Amino acid sequence: MPKRSVVSVGATLLAASLALSACGSRGGSDNSSTAGGNSSAKVAKIGVIAPLSGDLAALGLGIKNSVDLAIKQANEANAIPGWKLELAAEDDQATADVGKNAATKLAGDKEVIGVVGTLNSSVALQVQPVLASANIVQVSPANTGVSLTKGEDAANPKRPFPTYFRTCTTDAIQGPFAARYLFNSGIKEVATVHDKKAYGQGLVEAFTAEFKNLGGTIVAAETINPDEDKYDAVVSAIKPKAPEAVYYGGEYPQGGPLSQQMKSQGLDVPLMGGDGLFDGKFIELAGSTSEGDMATSVGAPTDSTAAGKTFLDQYKTAGYSDPSAAYGGYAYDAANAIINALKVSLKDAASVEAARPNTVTDLGKVSFDGVTGKVAFDEFGDTTTKVLTVYKVTGGAWKAEKTDEFK
Repeated sequence: MPKRSVVSVGATLLAASLALSACGSRGGSDNSSTAGGNSSAKVAKIGVIAPLSGDLAALGLGIKNSVDLAIKQANEANAIPGWKLELAAEDDQATADVGKNAATKLAGDKEVIGVVGTLNSSVALQVQPVLASANIVQVSPANTGVSLTKGEDAANPKRPFPTYFRTCTTDAIQGPFAARYLFNSGIKEVATVHDKKAYGQGLVEAFTAEFKNLGGTIVAAETINPDEDKYDAVVSAIKPKAPEAVYYGGEYPQGGPLSQQMKSQGLDVPLMGGDGLFDGKFIELAGSTSEGDMATSVGAPTDSTAAGKTFLDQYKTAGYSDPSAAYGGYAYDAANAIINALKVSLKDAASVEAARPNTVTDLGKVSFDGVTGKVAFDEFGDTTTKVLTVYKVTGGAWKAEKTDEFK
């Protein structure tokens, strides 16, 4: 599994108040150190809703730990005088109903001021209204579904919930970015497969529209069930169409086996997908035949910038047993976006509940140089940063092929 997350080009060193080295204790506790040693400080909690168990736990734990790191650093710096921040992490098991229950639990806690999450767009659809009803801000480091910020009517975008923000780019950017890469690489005929979930379907739809617009041909369009692990029927349907590549909308637990089964059945072409594939687990599941497979992911490699290297060093020093993975940097910036808003909204607040409405307003005004580059939000709550990277499996590991800003 790679020990890096992805970040955007042009990231600068962290703001001094949040760039202190993390304490050396191992992450995992839901309580962070007391602010400035003041035991009488009032408590405000930042929640996390992510898969902390199951197939996608590698990504969820990276998110949780990165938020924990941001909280510890803020407390050590006494970033919000008179207040102590604590972590309240909930496992959504990558399941919408479980995520909704987690959101309900956090919304019922009078000390919760914001939430980082979710990983899955399908889970976010259930979490958004629950947190919004309690005026609790939500910042996702990983959701890419366009409708989460612009509604279901693409022609008339309307923000569904003013409490929802994200630090990652969307399917509307990631899918076309992949389409342009393949088409400009000389690949003109592609088959698509998705897992019927919001994330996978959205990626494929965005990819397909751009690929056709460029002049490419979609020779086959298939789906799989995410709870299955045998894809013979799909491979058999695609193979006679002789695609030059397969674009997959989904995550690595299914994408890895799909790649392996494609190659074993003679469909020896690259599998490409979105950030849901970008993890070392994909290579483990796909095996040696994953060589040449590709994935896009938001931002540029963490270790390509000074701020990214600083984050990785601090994460390592903190002693977390799990890597920050693909979304660590984005979760860290999401937490710090909330913390920056709290510096204003909690300053003269009598309670967390009283500060929640102002936190929504103040979060929309946040602008700082974070690990993933400039952290700021547009009128829909989307990140203003639109840098992505294409990665390719080379020598049994993900290697960056191209980093660029989508225009």
